[in-house]
Amino acid sequence: MSRIETINLNQVAKGHTINKVAVLGSGIMGTGIACHFANIGVEVLMLDIVPLNIGEFEKNNPSSRNRIGNEAIKAATKARLNPLYHKSFVERITIGNFDDNFEQIKDADLIIEAVIERLDVKQQIFEKVDRFRKKDSIVASNTSGIPIHMMLEGRSDSFKMNFLGMHFFNPVRYLRLLEIIPTSYTASEVTKFLMKYGDLFLGKETVECKDTPAFIANRVGIYALVKVLELVKELDLTIEETDKLTGPVTGKPKTGTFRLNDLIGMDTTVKVKKGIAENCPNDEAYSLFAKDGIIESMVAKGWYGDKTKQGFYKKTEEKDGDGKSVIFSLDLNTMEYRTKQRPKLDSLDAISNIDDLSRRLKILYDFDDKGGELVRKSAQSLFAYVSNRIPEIADDLYQIDAALRAGFAWDLGPFQSSEIIGVRKLYDDCISEGIKVGDWVKEMLDAGHETFYKSEGGGHLFYHIPSKSYKIVPGTEQKISLDVIRKTSVVWENSGSSLHDLGDGVLGLEFHTKMNSIGGEILEAVNKSIEIAGSQGWKGIVIGNNGLNFSAGANLAMMLMLAVDQEWDELYFAIKAFQQTVSRIRFSPIPVVIAPHGLTLGGGCEMTMHGDQVVAAAETYIGLVEVGVGLVPAGGGTKEMVLRLSDSFETGDVQLNSLQNRLMTIAQAKVATSAYEAFDLGILKPENIVSVNLDRRLKDAKTEVIRLYEKGYVQPSERTNIKVLGQTGLGMLNSGIYALYAAGWASEHDMKVAKKVAWIMCGGDLSGTQEVNETYLLDLEREAFLSLLGEPKTLKRIEHTLKTGKPLRN
Repeated sequence: MSRIETINLNQVAKGHTINKVAVLGSGIMGTGIACHFANIGVEVLMLDIVPLNIGEFEKNNPSSRNRIGNEAIKAATKARLNPLYHKSFVERITIGNFDDNFEQIKDADLIIEAVIERLDVKQQIFEKVDRFRKKDSIVASNTSGIPIHMMLEGRSDSFKMNFLGMHFFNPVRYLRLLEIIPTSYTASEVTKFLMKYGDLFLGKETVECKDTPAFIANRVGIYALVKVLELVKELDLTIEETDKLTGPVTGKPKTGTFRLNDLIGMDTTVKVKKGIAENCPNDEAYSLFAKDGIIESMVAKGWYGDKTKQGFYKKTEEKDGDGKSVIFSLDLNTMEYRTKQRPKLDSLDAISNIDDLSRRLKILYDFDDKGGELVRKSAQSLFAYVSNRIPEIADDLYQIDAALRAGFAWDLGPFQSSEIIGVRKLYDDCISEGIKVGDWVKEMLDAGHETFYKSEGGGHLFYHIPSKSYKIVPGTEQKISLDVIRKTSVVWENSGSSLHDLGDGVLGLEFHTKMNSIGGEILEAVNKSIEIAGSQGWKGIVIGNNGLNFSAGANLAMMLMLAVDQEWDELYFAIKAFQQTVSRIRFSPIPVVIAPHGLTLGGGCEMTMHGDQVVAAAETYIGLVEVGVGLVPAGGGTKEMVLRLSDSFETGDVQLNSLQNRLMTIAQAKVATSAYEAFDLGILKPENIVSVNLDRRLKDAKTEVIRLYEKGYVQPSERTNIKVLGQTGLGMLNSGIYALYAAGWASEHDMKVAKKVAWIMCGGDLSGTQEVNETYLLDLEREAFLSLLGEPKTLKRIEHTLKTGKPLRN
């Protein structure tokens, strides 16, 4: 268990503790909530109804009576998006039912209701909760649309003071928004406690909302969605064109608008949409929410999206040339399915090679075609809509931005994207189009304030409407945002990296190449950073960034080009430079802490493994994946696995078993799907730290640098006592590799690459067990890597991966 995990989870707010949580309801949301509390080490009781069709011989069988909850957990843990960080965490969840186990909620510190979205059912549940709960327990509803105060009828004063909305988003583990919705009765300390708890321990972007229909994220997100649907019809855009324009090119998820509808479910969208219409008669977009449109017509047909395998897209049994299912898309004019079409718009062509989101948004907003018109009109309408929701749904604009980023996975909230286009420009365009904008925006502009946010003194400030001044965004002082401090923090930079002053004598190295792939510019930056830190008296370095991923690995395109041109000397020196750089991280005169997150693959993983300490985001997808492109980990990754294996060796057969397990980790290119799984793979060490809140990771890493410095950091020296098993281990490993080939689990080239890995891990052609040094193993890595780059099948694999982003089995 890491140091961060051993922090007392209870000391978040005076007077409140959370040792046990009761979750009432085991649907998708209830199960997701239960699993996420289990993720952070909390004991969970999850209850649901006794099955209605339970048989006479089953009625006294607890397993049968708890079948709904048991099946929900079983299905969730087998899902592609696993709600648990680690499979063992399911043991923290106890399943029960409302009839037999309800009184056990008396032991719960937090009780979360997640049953069907019917007020009468929720009120019945809460009547029972009020009878059995302990006096100071917090009670919450995960409702997505029912006003929170409506659930309080008939409840005790103690219940009312400790009751609020606690709205998670699905999937709970992956979507970072947690909306906290107090009522007029809720004690302020309860609200403050959960705001802090959600941030620190659940790892959520925790936003306080007003008790208004659909709260913040769904109110604005569903508006944006239905507005796009209206514009699509007006502009005669196709599904494919729309999803491209409303996807990553404008800072939205890759689902785009129509694919998102399929994912959410058309019935769910209709329910939220109509709920807003029924409860918000004075909303200026009332007619948009109230009128029936294409989604309602699809629900009438029973086309709900993914849950009915038919929505705006339809997956067929037909296979294409690559053996994949053919997917059809809906023609919005004929309402019939057709083969998917490639989007063809001049506006999309104009931004096809532009990586910078800000530049793309500006170009699209001004572009004169129907794609540009969609971006322009949707930007104007959304800008106006959110300006008019303050103070109705939130007091401050940053809350709306935070909710949409975390709840709908937007790169930028609506006020942030408005700043890129230009606040004054958008305002003027809205006025000229007759679109009403909140009066406060004109007052802000008239006062000479042109932006909603600004950075000052390393702080992130937002425009505070009541005081007509800028105030610090709450909580940001406890986090490190490189974008916020960038203007004043850069100590050194090159084309692929920036070295920042993080304060308190700590430097932070940020990568910003495409996918943060590691090439010469990043290797230069790592070495230069260590040189600067060591010679200028800095306490240490954090290597990490605020981008989508830590690093997708080494620059494959460069290696392919050099290999095709047979530039073997250049390749040798490139690999050598990489090895020397990760070794310099290990043997640095000052502490270097690595803070990975997202994709941390290949060379990114190898760099991580050489830090003095690692502070990994819980959502870190890390692994040595080089075998997938026909290579071996040669940036110290294989060497590091051998070193760690050597440290774990004890006498007996366990050495061979452990060796085989570590070989398979590399040979099968295993990737941990969370930081917790990375401990099992030997990529993270027991003393490494998991930071559940992604936004706190860099600050946690900085704290570790200071800790290492203050305890008296001593520069490590090269290890010379690494035990390898020589021919004893090699024979066993090669036999296992051949067995996989003979069984059809590995191709001939897979076998060749795996044997290279085995060769390194066993120390090459040694007669038996022997101790070697790190340099010896790095030499073996380099030799194997270069030999495989001369293999045509390896080059084919690299080329295929660069073109498709997927591995090739040849």
